[in-house]
Amino acid sequence: MRVSLIALAVASTLTAAPALAEELTGTLKKIKDSGVLNLGHRESSIPFSYLDDNQKPIGYSMDLCNRVVENVKKELKLPTLLVKYTPVTSQTRIPLMTNGTIDIECGSTTNSIERQKQVAFGVSTYVTSVRMLTKTNAGIKTLNDLNGKPVVTTTGTTSDRYIKQNEKGLSIDVKNVYGKDHADSFLMVDTGRAAAFVMDDVLLAGLIANAKTPKDFAIVGPALSVEPYGIMLRKDDPQFKTLVDKTLVGLMKSGEINAVYNRWFMSSIPPRNINLNLPMSPQLKEALKTPNDKGV
Repeated sequence: MRVSLIALAVASTLTAAPALAEELTGTLKKIKDSGVLNLGHRESSIPFSYLDDNQKPIGYSMDLCNRVVENVKKELKLPTLLVKYTPVTSQTRIPLMTNGTIDIECGSTTNSIERQKQVAFGVSTYVTSVRMLTKTNAGIKTLNDLNGKPVVTTTGTTSDRYIKQNEKGLSIDVKNVYGKDHADSFLMVDTGRAAAFVMDDVLLAGLIANAKTPKDFAIVGPALSVEPYGIMLRKDDPQFKTLVDKTLVGLMKSGEINAVYNRWFMSSIPPRNINLNLPMSPQLKEALKTPNDKGV
């Protein structure tokens, strides 16, 4: 009898284990209880996450996040899941994630070790280099040419740190100014308020391609940093991160992500139907071949 009771207790525990393992936690529980997924997006991070002519968020990161949304619907059996779109900036994206306003951020956010202290990231979906944008007639080719000139970076980005590091290393003195978003930073160069805009080269290419006169601008100088982009999530939420990573890795392993990439980097894109014509870099190909969430 005693042995039978023990065996029954063990059997009951094993039977209950799958149910406990599947119990919703963190972001997935929040979404299930509310019926709403709060998605943070950028407004001018071309071609990752930006607004089209109808003020709808579109882009490479948005396409990837939309696949995550579809898998959330399947996992939670919520075909009528409401997706609430919330615009974020470089400065607000992390606070809005940590305070629960957004559940996922779909933009052009660098996965850094410093940021990992506050938030988490899915596997890397892009790799970029930080360089500088100037006017073609500005006579600026190297960092030394910036001495004594105003240089703009977007508030809340990693680029600000790199230009300051190089100021010290090269003993140059620049006037650091800041734009509220990438469009604002670009405008400062366009209107002569800044001599250069230091930012991720792919974002600079997107801004140039959509300028009124693209030939007036150039991307110059060495790479100040090589950085991975990732979809940003809340920290310490393994259940949701597993779903996000499974979705992204599935796209990478099947090769479907190549079609998504070609749509935004090798084809004409809104709003001006300009082709960025940016083939995958060797660094990005490697990141898609061996997915990881390592920060810089």
